[in-house]
Amino acid sequence: MKEKSFNLLVIIISIFLFVELLFNKRIIYVSIIYALNLWVNNLIPSLFPFFIISNILINYNITDYIPKIIKNFCKILFNISDEVLTILLLSMISGFPSNARTTRTLYDNGKISLEEANHILIFSHFANPVFILSTVAVFFLHNEKVGIIILVAHYLSNFILGIIFRKYSPSISNNSNVKKNTIDGFASIFILSIRNAIDTIITICGILAMFLMLSTIIIDLFNFNTYNTILIKSIFEMTTGIESLGVLNLSMTFKVILCSGILSFGGVCVHVQVLSQITGTDIKYIYFLIGRIYQMIISVFIAYLLCLIFKI
Repeated sequence: MKEKSFNLLVIIISIFLFVELLFNKRIIYVSIIYALNLWVNNLIPSLFPFFIISNILINYNITDYIPKIIKNFCKILFNISDEVLTILLLSMISGFPSNARTTRTLYDNGKISLEEANHILIFSHFANPVFILSTVAVFFLHNEKVGIIILVAHYLSNFILGIIFRKYSPSISNNSNVKKNTIDGFASIFILSIRNAIDTIITICGILAMFLMLSTIIIDLFNFNTYNTILIKSIFEMTTGIESLGVLNLSMTFKVILCSGILSFGGVCVHVQVLSQITGTDIKYIYFLIGRIYQMIISVFIAYLLCLIFKI
């Protein structure tokens, strides 16, 4: 019964979008063009190279080269294995949805268990640092200094989540039964990494375009005011929400707090991107959702404290 109801809902939404495509072409055209510009100018430069590099590092067993002192420290702090630490470190560098992508890769390769995959999804949701420091701080908020505050709040909230949920982690094994990758030639790995990165970045483009189009249609249909418009944009696609927030006549403190919350939740678009990476596995999306709700609360609190400390 639930499946039939869901299918009916999908059919109704699809027919509605089809009608809008026929009779409201201008709005659809503008939203799709904006999505493509956002994808080309922001997402490809900040994500595509990192997808390639992270895939190469995984194939070359980067876990074996992480200093032992870092491994031991993270085992004590987060109760995670060396392979899960790899996911955490690569996610910090490349940003979402690479956390789900790397988790899927290591899970498919048999390097981490299902419990470890579910656990790391809780606290590996990192926005790309370049995106925060440049796009958000400089281009949207026009204040380079607040980028550091947002970045610290965003990263620290994940670390706090890792500590809070450390007891829910499965016991760390010695990984003696985990299969090791046989390293192919660099040319093969490089080409495969590019192909995987292209598949992922194109999927992100499609998801981004669809949700931007959907949010634009909803805003136009209900004629929302400025604040509700920003709310809808932030729920569906965080980048457009933060960009709209930047032009409002609000105090910088309030903007920083809201940006931290929006980045930590990620928006439906990011959630679907994560789902697209774990589809076909037993990895549970609910763990990612729980993590985002907690992270949003924690990051907002940290951002507020930092704004008070630095008098933003």
